[in-house]
Amino acid sequence: MEYVVLGVGILTCAVLAVNSRRLIISAIWLALTSALVSVLLYLLGAPHIAAIELSVGAGLVTVLFVFAINISGDEVIDSRSILPKPYAWGSIGLAIGLALFVILKMLGIVGFPANVTLNSAIDWDARYLDILLQAVLIFSGVLGVIGILAPGKSELTKGGQE
Repeated sequence: MEYVVLGVGILTCAVLAVNSRRLIISAIWLALTSALVSVLLYLLGAPHIAAIELSVGAGLVTVLFVFAINISGDEVIDSRSILPKPYAWGSIGLAIGLALFVILKMLGIVGFPANVTLNSAIDWDARYLDILLQAVLIFSGVLGVIGILAPGKSELTKGGQE
């Protein structure tokens, strides 16, 4: 039950971090998300990783964000993203699909076909989750950087130009 409560808390804080209109509030929600992830990691039996997540994710990254926001100024974000909504919803759907696949795989409901053989030194059966999550994180990071660095739609359409 505590895993479900932590999962809902993590998702809630993450959504609030993304939807916040002020950068400093978004950084605080992100720090709380990281703190809840570290509690979840600790409960799952990974105390060293939990301590690293807490110190780096909730501590160092939050301090760097607050420092950068104080230097650049905390402005209210009112422009819309230039990324089309299908890309955003597709990323969310892909993440949910991968999470469901992993849960169903852990429960033994879904598995890889028995006739799949890989002639490699890497044990892919033990590393498939890492590879899928890294691909999703890289894709999400690229979309995030594009959304941060690109001008908003309101800036592109000002003055009837472009």
